[in-house]
Amino acid sequence: MDGAKITRLGQVNVYIGKCFRAFKNERGWTVFISSAIIAIIISWVAGSNMFVTYYATRNGAFALVCAGIWMGIFNSIQSVCRERAIIKREYRTGLHLSSYISAHMVYEMFLCFVQALITVVVLFIMRSPPTDGIFTFAFIELLITFFFIIFAADMLAILVSSNAKTETAAMTAMPFVLILQLVMSGVVFELEGVASYIANFTISRWGVNAIGSIANVNTMPDIHIAPNHDYTNYEFLVSNITRLWLILVVFALVYGLLSVISLKFISKDKR
Repeated sequence: MDGAKITRLGQVNVYIGKCFRAFKNERGWTVFISSAIIAIIISWVAGSNMFVTYYATRNGAFALVCAGIWMGIFNSIQSVCRERAIIKREYRTGLHLSSYISAHMVYEMFLCFVQALITVVVLFIMRSPPTDGIFTFAFIELLITFFFIIFAADMLAILVSSNAKTETAAMTAMPFVLILQLVMSGVVFELEGVASYIANFTISRWGVNAIGSIANVNTMPDIHIAPNHDYTNYEFLVSNITRLWLILVVFALVYGLLSVISLKFISKDKR
């Protein structure tokens, strides 16, 4: 591609087409099968008390959020680093890195939406989420929530992939990124001090809060025995759910911007 002769928008279109051709030729649809299997297993293990009692709902939400983060990270953890040599060459001939990352964002949105839809459909088939959400149907609110969770994790993986010089390095970093998200969610461990502050920058914390808010866990029968429960985290309010969604969207956008900035140094790559 002669990047110097193509506008930024033109480059976005070119790379979107490239992503979808790779999806078709490399059987990218198989990720949807794994997403369905994961959603089925977690919905099954979550038990019949999910959306009935606080602890079952919180634990089920945590498991689903973990699955969503894994889906998002797995989608793109190698997508940029595997093309590093190509990006380096085309950047020198006029490739706009913002166009490259934007194209990946559009493509990953497609993957993440389908994965979120699969997850929510499976959840509604196997469990009994509330019909009514905070301001619309719970199905729609959960779909939006899972999409934002998976997409934010996807863009985090894009950032890791943009900084990794090899696919091996990206895969080596992947477990550490996952562990940080899981440990800092505030569900498994009670976080205090610095750990509590770090948790504010994790997808898992806000994802669990969003699902708990839609499920209205504050009204569940065993909530009174939950130690240190913060009712404000799960407020059944439009202002709360929109704030949580906005946080996840900001995460995704910041990760995308940092990915562009990281790739700016690709011309100094000595490989």
